[in-house]
Amino acid sequence: MDPDSMEKGDEPKLPELKLDVKQAQGFISFFRRLPENEQAVRFFDRKDYFTAHGDNATFIASTYYRTLTVLRQLGSGADSLPGVTINKSMFETIVRDLLLERTDCTVELYEGTGSKWQLVRSGSPGKLGSFEEVLFASNEMQETPVVMAVNITTRQSERCVGIAFVDMTKRQLGMTEFLDDDLYTSLESAMVALSCRECIIPMPTAAKSPDDRKLRDVMARCNVLVTEKKKSDFRSRDVEQDLGRLVKGPAEQHKELVAASDLAAAALAALLTYTELLSDDTNYGKYVIQPYSLDLYMRLDAAALRALNVTESKTDSNKHFSLFGLMNRTCTQGMGKRLLNRWLKQPLVDVVEITKRLDTVQAFVEDLELRQDLRSHLRRMPDIERLVSKLEKRKAGLQDVVRLYQASLRLPLIRTCLEKYDGEFSKDLQEKYGTHLDVWTQPNHLGKFDGLVEAAVDLEQLQNGEYIISADYDNSLQELKTGRDDVERQILKVHQQSADDLGLPAEKSLKLDKSTQYGHVFRITKKEEPKVRKKLNSQYITLETRKDGIKFTNAKLRRLSEQYTKLTEEYSSAQRELVAKVVDVAATFVEIFSGVAVLLADMDVLLSFADLASCSPVPYVRPSITSADEGDIILEGSRHPCVEAQDDVNFISNDCRLVRGKSWFQIITGPNMGGKSTFIRQVGVNVLMAQVGCFVPCDRAEISVRDCIFARVGAGDCQLRGVSTFMAEMLETASIIKSATERSLIIIDELGRGTSTYDGFGLAWAICEYLVEVTRAPTLFATHFHELTALEHSNSPPVHGPPRGPLVGIANYHVSAHIDTKSQKLAMLYKVEEGPCDQSFGIHVAEFAHFPESVVELAKQKAAELEDFSDTGKDVSGGLSKDEVGTKRKRVSGPDDKVLGAGRVRRFLQEMAALPVDKMSREETYAKLKALKSEFDRDAATNSWLQQIVH
Repeated sequence: MDPDSMEKGDEPKLPELKLDVKQAQGFISFFRRLPENEQAVRFFDRKDYFTAHGDNATFIASTYYRTLTVLRQLGSGADSLPGVTINKSMFETIVRDLLLERTDCTVELYEGTGSKWQLVRSGSPGKLGSFEEVLFASNEMQETPVVMAVNITTRQSERCVGIAFVDMTKRQLGMTEFLDDDLYTSLESAMVALSCRECIIPMPTAAKSPDDRKLRDVMARCNVLVTEKKKSDFRSRDVEQDLGRLVKGPAEQHKELVAASDLAAAALAALLTYTELLSDDTNYGKYVIQPYSLDLYMRLDAAALRALNVTESKTDSNKHFSLFGLMNRTCTQGMGKRLLNRWLKQPLVDVVEITKRLDTVQAFVEDLELRQDLRSHLRRMPDIERLVSKLEKRKAGLQDVVRLYQASLRLPLIRTCLEKYDGEFSKDLQEKYGTHLDVWTQPNHLGKFDGLVEAAVDLEQLQNGEYIISADYDNSLQELKTGRDDVERQILKVHQQSADDLGLPAEKSLKLDKSTQYGHVFRITKKEEPKVRKKLNSQYITLETRKDGIKFTNAKLRRLSEQYTKLTEEYSSAQRELVAKVVDVAATFVEIFSGVAVLLADMDVLLSFADLASCSPVPYVRPSITSADEGDIILEGSRHPCVEAQDDVNFISNDCRLVRGKSWFQIITGPNMGGKSTFIRQVGVNVLMAQVGCFVPCDRAEISVRDCIFARVGAGDCQLRGVSTFMAEMLETASIIKSATERSLIIIDELGRGTSTYDGFGLAWAICEYLVEVTRAPTLFATHFHELTALEHSNSPPVHGPPRGPLVGIANYHVSAHIDTKSQKLAMLYKVEEGPCDQSFGIHVAEFAHFPESVVELAKQKAAELEDFSDTGKDVSGGLSKDEVGTKRKRVSGPDDKVLGAGRVRRFLQEMAALPVDKMSREETYAKLKALKSEFDRDAATNSWLQQIVH
């Protein structure tokens, strides 16, 4: 049942829980003994349906049924227990949401009766294994879940983090150690890159420290479930021995890795204990382990993913709202989609590797026939990764083996498509794809697998939807089939004899049915029963009389039916044994199919990039990639790919030139809704797309590789975590200041709006100076503080380092808008132009939003009182006039000025009144008053309301 389809107030029809008093008391007694676990949602399998009880029942009723009327009380009195029943379809919906969408729950499934129940399945966002059949029976696996363990210590005043992680679907282990700051910026980027779903941390021994809270905030931002385990689990004593059983290859490899990373090794020990990999002997010798480096990919944190709309959201009404949704034109059933998801979180930083991907995309862009043919073949490919996983775990059936066989048959066709291509990159495609396909399709590789399937499976029955072992594959199976076919012929003969005896035409009136309860039986309608009543009562045995007819048999049919059932059971048993043998043999080809899956997924994603670049309304271009130390970032005619893909959008392109020493730090001003946010985001999106290996929506693009993209855009309140708008803004900015390097790209939108005007402006000014002087990374800084444009010519003393001249590399830009002189109406031009914006358009934007006229008029009146657009006066940068900086707004006084100023006046008067004038000489009184006045003047210098009083 879909909860969204239920109308408010409707009570859904649920299975009825029927337990006698003894059963109910027994279950309640068992339930009360279960250990408390706030994260666990427990289900109880009642054969035909499921139930949940206690707080879980209330949670499911309110969250999924959206009404508490579905709750039923089990038992009576003070010992009663609330419960809710759940049908199979709804159970699958709930489990899918708990494990794939939420990150605050685990799932447990119990089987049993009365007071005797046992846990048969458990799962969490990182451990889906036992629920994979429920989760992905009719759904693609969007990403393979990763579980991580984190171990932290402080060495010589430095925070050292050791991590270990496992992908149980791909059977991959990894580990590394690194130094981190107090905001765990590097850990956050590792979680994002690895798509971590669950994290194991040591259980705190005392009250949670501020450091522990910061760690949990990182997990919350990354949407990761936190699981606490005993500190004793984080011991690396037996790790080498455990890896010796799990990991394929020589033991020396993982011994060196463990010895070099004691913190990560301890985390790995806890991870192996939690995931129970050693309890399943099918894992032995199947895992690979490798060191992980944070420097392999561009670092992205959760704020950057959110700011650039990289991943899909459940609330997206259009798939083009996210970069993933736009770029996902993959054809394979899940493999390409999962790889694209991973690539978007792991953009490359190696110029050579980026170039190789771009070469392949260019080959696919330039040859339409090659692209279409390859995509046509990939559409017919199954999800080989999942089939391989099932084979390894011996959970595959004959249908899974046949699907791999069908994939194998298509590989030579893909190879033929590649051979036809004779363009500029033919050699590259041969090295990347052709060489591997040549090896895998040889008779001594997948040729053997194809021969196995053709010999073992009855391929002629596939068109009937049957996946059975061919009778010719095994002598005993052939004998059983021959015997069963003989019995079936005798049954048909008896059917004809009985039809002749009863005077009824066979199949038309006297039907031959087969049921699980009675086996082979005869059936006639009630209308025909009077014609044969005498013979039916004397020579036949009536089994069942229902509306749809009468079922009956005779001694000969019953005997043959029993023989047929016995032979069928023996045949099925022999089939199961042979299927298990076929699966075992097929599992020896897992390594080859794993390589096939990697190659096809890679091809699928790059074909998707080529299709996007070619089929967009304005075709994308290949970016020129240079190292971080050499080039600039030049985007001519750049566009935001997600915005231009929306219906009825005529996107206006803009240039962006981040040039070292000239415009490396850009301050962008302009009205709300004028396009500032879109512009700075599209630069980040273009850089990310280029480093993923995709063409970009520009007329021309030159990009120097960035090691990080930091984004601080539109922080919202996080009251659930006790974080205000301003605090969230400051935390994200602190992360930028502490972690950004000159190789990063920084995008900041509206910094300082979460506090008072002057505090916000002061922070924004200081942060800009720090980023220009110290960080020196290319930066796009969108702001409503027009006074910040004075930074371009600022000569104020530096915050850091020795005295210097004007700050280098700052350039002012603005998004243009036009006000009609007659109608005073505002028109957004969405064009980024050089120079600062010369006025504010806030009230005009309010008119855009259809504010009432009275409100707009009052706003204009108050604005006129508070704003002074005079041609004289000094600005905040320390003495520059309008002629030097350009027209800019100077506030005479605002609400904050008035409140602070009034308080200062009150204190000044109180200090004067408190002077003991009667005990002071005239000279002492004059000196004291002069000191008070001097202090007041200093305070008034920073308060325009006080200046009006003084002057």
